[in-house]
Amino acid sequence: MEKQLLFIRTRLIALCLIFITGNIFAGGKAQAQPRPETPHYQNEAAVSPPVEQPRPDRAEQVMKALAAAYPLRIDRVEYRNGDWAVLLEGKWFYYASGRLMPEELLYMTEDYNPQSFYNYTKDLPAWSEPSPEQASRFSQMANNRSSNPPRRSQHFFDALWRAHSHEESYRRVKSIRFLGNSVMVHYSILGDLSLVEERILEAAETDPRVQSWINSINTLDGWSWRNIADTQSRSFHAYGAAIDILPRSLGGRETYWLWSARSRSDWWNISYNERFHPPDAVIRAFESYGFVWGGKWLLFDTMHFEYRPEILILSGMPPVTIR
Repeated sequence: MEKQLLFIRTRLIALCLIFITGNIFAGGKAQAQPRPETPHYQNEAAVSPPVEQPRPDRAEQVMKALAAAYPLRIDRVEYRNGDWAVLLEGKWFYYASGRLMPEELLYMTEDYNPQSFYNYTKDLPAWSEPSPEQASRFSQMANNRSSNPPRRSQHFFDALWRAHSHEESYRRVKSIRFLGNSVMVHYSILGDLSLVEERILEAAETDPRVQSWINSINTLDGWSWRNIADTQSRSFHAYGAAIDILPRSLGGRETYWLWSARSRSDWWNISYNERFHPPDAVIRAFESYGFVWGGKWLLFDTMHFEYRPEILILSGMPPVTIR
């Protein structure tokens, strides 16, 4: 009997030891297993912000816009000798603080006023009457223009249009029929002007104002070897790269600030309603193919359209490219 009790007690102790050992092993095994991995979210504060590329300075913008505007004439644009430059017919022209000077004449940079690479607006800015301070500034500007006429370097544009003289320029122009009138322009913009005409005629089919404007045209003035009035700077008419479109009657409205200034001292205070404007569709047609309209200038010239695709590119309005 005692042997049986001893046997049973031994078996119970053995079972208890096995049970305890198993729990210890199982617990250790559970602790040894890795915890389920939680989703890893990157600490946003630790992420380096993207490096913002510096905006091109005005020199780079202008020279690259020129290269894009005249790809058949300008071979290269690059930063060299501390300034941005374009290679035109084997000659380097430098930005030179807006003067566009050939390399061999850089020493004369200060003899010239900067070229005008202005911001051209898509829409005509809302009219507001100038303040007394603005009126004084405009008056002084006109007086300075008369007493100290601006003199811009013509070297780059002379080379661009291959028009260094009256005779050379005249060899580059051709006569074209435009809206029923003959006008002489540089041969390289004949295609652009033809497409402008096509777009205007399409607009006239549905817009009576455009057709009325076409019917009212009296004269078209294109090529003319001359300077801008009251300046020592070459007009784009001298290259055949601008045209003036005048109607038979202005209806008592104004078209050119300088003509207005000769009859009234506050030419800057002439509102849009007092100026002669071509229809919007006409202006858009010209802008689509590289021309800017003088009606958007402070020194307004509402009859004037000028081929300046680089201005449109600089202003985020690249013209249609002819292929």
